[in-house]
Amino acid sequence: MRLAIQGSCDPAFAPVRAAFASNFERFPELGAAVSVAVRGRVVVDLWAGFRDAARTAPWGGDTIVNVFSATKGAVALCAHALAERRALDVDAPVAASWPEFAAAGKERVLVGQLLDHSAGLPALRAEPAEGALYDWQAMTAALAAEAPFWEPGARHGYHAVTFGFLVGEVIRRASGRRVGAFLREAVAGPLDLDFHIGTGAEHDGRIAEVPPTLASPSGLSGAFAASFRDPASLTSMAFTRPRDLVSPGLVNTARARRAEIPALNGHANARALARMYGALANGGALADAARVLSPEAVEAALAERSRGPDAVLLAESRFSLGFMLPSALRPFGRGPRTFGHPGAGGALGFADPDAGLGFGYTPNQTIASGEGGDPRWPALIDAVYSCL
Repeated sequence: MRLAIQGSCDPAFAPVRAAFASNFERFPELGAAVSVAVRGRVVVDLWAGFRDAARTAPWGGDTIVNVFSATKGAVALCAHALAERRALDVDAPVAASWPEFAAAGKERVLVGQLLDHSAGLPALRAEPAEGALYDWQAMTAALAAEAPFWEPGARHGYHAVTFGFLVGEVIRRASGRRVGAFLREAVAGPLDLDFHIGTGAEHDGRIAEVPPTLASPSGLSGAFAASFRDPASLTSMAFTRPRDLVSPGLVNTARARRAEIPALNGHANARALARMYGALANGGALADAARVLSPEAVEAALAERSRGPDAVLLAESRFSLGFMLPSALRPFGRGPRTFGHPGAGGALGFADPDAGLGFGYTPNQTIASGEGGDPRWPALIDAVYSCL
């Protein structure tokens, strides 16, 4: 069957369309979308393939999919929006707004350390009760009571799951709204983004199914794979607690879609990622949308805060305040000030302020990816930069 690529593409960016089509030939791609914004204007918005493994539901212009950890970028932007409103101080102790968090020696942990993955809370030592993943109060209470795994600020380690509950609770206390509602109000609404955390039933008919992965957790690196298989390791605890995380087909259930799990269950499309990062690459605004951050706030958002051996990923990683920065582990973008966030299923969003570039890619088929990132990314990214 001939691949039908739909959407729009500025003729000057035809190589991106070609690279997108090629990915369906080179890899076991099922359905996907790619979008690019340059200088505040969307120049590529393409989609192709299917929403379901049976290949009966075509991917459409309104299709959204779980973008896994690419959700973290939207959560970070919410925090920066609150900081600009002076409702949140990244240099203040978390306990100033969340008194219970001071337990177990965490009274000096800063909000910024939650954002840059140096707070020392990448996991829970004890397995929480069944269903805790869907229970905001249970998760935030458990994290408030937990002791750090290292001296906060002394090192960093990817807070794969806990990031969303920790930063999300700070957002809730600063804004009076759950992170999903604040995202709609402060980011998705002003930028016209189809991006949801806690996705309502009204969207079910257009959500792409995420088939069982073709990859294994061993794909990241040898050290990571060995540690992941050891249930007592920090790596394993960070990715598998609560145990609901390893339930087969979790992301396709209504329960998981409705819940707010801000580190990993945002539903969006490539257009939303490109517009979000396109705004950040353009000083905080798009040509056709309201400003969400000032240029000064964008600079604060992209500044490196953590760098070096990652206590969870067991490889070199870099983070700013909530955003991942390119490294050998996850290379993306070409400019020295590029920032963004990938997701486990292959989703990727990033901004390159020097190029005025926002990029979004959202597939529904996970494929094996090791150090160097998802193998579908390079051709798309190279094609984008070749057109600038």
